[in-house]
Amino acid sequence: MRKIKSKILPILFLIFLVFLLYTIWDNNRFIIARQEIKMDHLPEQLEGFRILQISDLHEKQFGENQKRLIESINSIDYDAIIFTGDMLDDTESTNYDSFYTLIEGIDNKENALYIPGNTDPANYHIGRTVEKSDFIQGMEERGVHLLESIHSISVDGRNVHFVHFELSILKDSKYMENVQGILKPDYMNEESYLLQQAALWEDVSALDTLDEADVLIALNHYPIPDIRIDHIQANPELVWPDYDLILAGHYHGGQIRLPFIGAPFIPEPWYEPNSFFPPQDRVKGLWEYAGTKQYVSAGLGSSGAVSFMKFRLFNPPEINLVILKGDSN
Repeated sequence: MRKIKSKILPILFLIFLVFLLYTIWDNNRFIIARQEIKMDHLPEQLEGFRILQISDLHEKQFGENQKRLIESINSIDYDAIIFTGDMLDDTESTNYDSFYTLIEGIDNKENALYIPGNTDPANYHIGRTVEKSDFIQGMEERGVHLLESIHSISVDGRNVHFVHFELSILKDSKYMENVQGILKPDYMNEESYLLQQAALWEDVSALDTLDEADVLIALNHYPIPDIRIDHIQANPELVWPDYDLILAGHYHGGQIRLPFIGAPFIPEPWYEPNSFFPPQDRVKGLWEYAGTKQYVSAGLGSSGAVSFMKFRLFNPPEINLVILKGDSN
């Protein structure tokens, strides 16, 4: 028995060591996930329109001063670059350098948009007036802009419209406080903030007059699960625009993934019980429900909700290149 144990223990230790080294390596590399998305009646001018999505960085570094990540981004040809939240690791964090260094190194920021996540600092300072927070001001000084309402890109007379999802589902700005299923800032009920959001909603209400040939893409940090889509469509105070695509992050692809099982957990309060064992085709990548396509990035970093599990398992970090294709292709 002792001889058997003396042989087994070194083998188990070697297996553990290989597993540990693989996990460290896997957490510090990243892949480029390429996804073609077919759209009915996509105008010829928008054929091949390319969107680079960066999500859930969580202050992760990929090389000194983000060198490896910057080099990879700058090697990609794209028409828009979007950051779908959780660039920082905590709402109180002031460690902006991991994100700022990244965006300072990016060459193409002609159409660079950001939507906040649940671990990012607040967008605004609220007093008698609404001022953008230091974090947002520093980001915009470096060429990435907060998507507050709608941002349009014109290509030979045809347009791609990026819209703030949570504003776009409101039938009227007065219903803002009644939206369920999202985290709301502490200043949600401040009069100056509500007035500012009402003005931004007016910009978004222009969706009603968009050309049918234009492309409408909603940005949100949180994916929109089927049950929430049903809730929105059934709520008389809300509206479901004719989105061509929704882009989101947040789930980390499950962060911890198990062979033959997939993700045993994602942070999604709309799922019961407690977000364990979610539908695996709703964890990352492309899916379609109720006629709307949705693409969810597995992101780059890892969440520290449980401190000793702040790592990814069998789930390499990724950036995402989304390419629009007409249905004939």
